[in-house]
Amino acid sequence: MRIFWYVSGHGLGHASRDIEVINALAAARPDARFVVRTELPRWLFETVRASIDVESCQADTGVVQIDSLHLDADETARRAAAFYADFERRVDEEAERLREAPVDIVVGDIPPLAFAAASSAGIRSVAIGNFTWDWIYRHYPTFERLAPDVVATLSRAYANATCALRLPLHGGFQSIASVTTDIPLIARRSVRDPQSTRRALGIPQDRPMVLASFGAYGTALPLDRLRQSKMFTVATFDRPPHGLLYQDIVATADVVVSKPGYGTVSECIANDTALLYTSRGHFVEYDVFVEEMPRLLRCRFISHDDLFAGRWERAIEALLEQPKPRERPRVDGAAVASREILKLVNS
Repeated sequence: MRIFWYVSGHGLGHASRDIEVINALAAARPDARFVVRTELPRWLFETVRASIDVESCQADTGVVQIDSLHLDADETARRAAAFYADFERRVDEEAERLREAPVDIVVGDIPPLAFAAASSAGIRSVAIGNFTWDWIYRHYPTFERLAPDVVATLSRAYANATCALRLPLHGGFQSIASVTTDIPLIARRSVRDPQSTRRALGIPQDRPMVLASFGAYGTALPLDRLRQSKMFTVATFDRPPHGLLYQDIVATADVVVSKPGYGTVSECIANDTALLYTSRGHFVEYDVFVEEMPRLLRCRFISHDDLFAGRWERAIEALLEQPKPRERPRVDGAAVASREILKLVNS
């Protein structure tokens, strides 16, 4: 069985959850072979426990980030306009690649190119995600001026998906609503003892540990000042000891400080870690997270002023005093997605 997997180049969260599904599929079907088409670096897929080839491919344009908390809406529209101006050529080239392979099924998280190319090649396709790019772009007025045809192009491409597996904390999917199935969270869970992880990190056991995590794009934090705090110990994921994974650091932290994105939020939920979050610019997904997060995990807002001034202690203290939410959402989405994909392959 051969699966072509298209992964958005925007951030790391898409790849992180896709790896969980790929590993679940490989466990169920040891004969499965995967080809990942993405702009993301090969090293991101080192935890895949399957036969995998990672091929360089620009599958979409995402949103242009200045850093993790600031974006450029005009440049986002310009890049999308340039990419989708010759979308039909891109679709034809990808469809030819799929025919040559050959391919049993195409999965996309969640570039429109995947579904248009699969349809052109006569191959069934599965969309996985918590949002669609046409929904994201529709909320930028600059697209009407700089990329007026892009949203409609994306919606038509999404309509080619055979089915869609929609994650919690979602938005969009109108173009494929008739074939959409809701699945639980896909999240990485640590299997390490948190205390042993702290020892490996050299983190004291007698005070809260705070993980500052701002993903692929980063942001300028006052780490020197934060490390002087007598209330908590701050850590980052820049150079973890050998053998430690990101989810291990999340699981041993008392608080993660970050922007609310799918990967961060889902892994805080899965590892029962509180989230101190800040605003991330005009990205409509943010509004969904702010509304939905309080019922899923302990969370609290911190302003940019306090974040960059290093005034974290009061917010962290208040956050740690919050009761845990009563709802415990399922986090077995990778297993569910794997079953749905295999069901389609076998039908």
